[in-house]
Amino acid sequence: MLPIILILLVFVAILLVIGWRSVCIVPQSMVFVVERFGRHHRDMKSGFNIVVPFVDHIRERIDMRIQVVSFPPQAAITQDNLSVNVDTAVYIRVTNPYNATYKVANFIQAVEQLASATLRNVVGGMDLEQTLTSRDQINRELRSVLDDATEEWGIEVSRVELKAIEPPESVQEAMEKQMRADRDKRAEILSAEGLKQAAILRAEGEQSAAVLRARGEADAEMIAAKAEADAKTLRARGEADAIQMVFKALRNGDVNKDMLAYHYLQKLPEIAQGEANKVWIVPSEMSRAMEGIGDAFGRMKLGETDGAGPGD
Repeated sequence: MLPIILILLVFVAILLVIGWRSVCIVPQSMVFVVERFGRHHRDMKSGFNIVVPFVDHIRERIDMRIQVVSFPPQAAITQDNLSVNVDTAVYIRVTNPYNATYKVANFIQAVEQLASATLRNVVGGMDLEQTLTSRDQINRELRSVLDDATEEWGIEVSRVELKAIEPPESVQEAMEKQMRADRDKRAEILSAEGLKQAAILRAEGEQSAAVLRARGEADAEMIAAKAEADAKTLRARGEADAIQMVFKALRNGDVNKDMLAYHYLQKLPEIAQGEANKVWIVPSEMSRAMEGIGDAFGRMKLGETDGAGPGD
């Protein structure tokens, strides 16, 4: 009885092992390449799969996601015989698991070696300046060559990026000096242009100020001349009015020549009081005034004589 139980237990254990080996769970975005008796049998997709234990064998587990192949910086010689170190990253994706497994031994290593060789060829056709300034062109050429070469391997090159291009230290120093000289040159040019523009603006400002100043002075002179003319006109008009008023007063006041002669004699001392009058010339009118005054006094005495009686 005991041997039978042991045989049954062994048989159950074998069935459990066979059942466990028959079930295969494939993760998402993965493909398992299955061989049967050493030959390709099928590609297992993600999910639950059944295999024949001890008959089916999983050859490769292929990741179908985009993979980044980053390899150490590669030395390349430019067209002008300068050595540069180029650091490159290649983004690839497996499109055919069968070709990636059976048509190339190690597709990661193959892509790396192909990228290095293609990079040297592309950089060798450019000089240093083109290499440093034509990253997009290098990326496009690398991607085109790699994509054509890896299509047979079931690999798609989705993107190629140049992470760094390092020229020799001597070239870097020369480039830094050149860049510094270019910056200094641009700074001097900008400074000179600024000074030129400032001088032009200053001259234009001075010219505008001179024009405005001349216009202001001309307007001021015109206003002053007009004011002076108006003042002279008003003064002349006032003098004319004063003369008219004097003549009118003389006519209305019945002023005779004797009264005028008397006032004339009163003004003569004021005329003679001037400090600049070193020589005083008696005008001819003075004799007439004296004659008028003498006639007036004579008439006054004659009137007094005529009015006295015989007994006076």
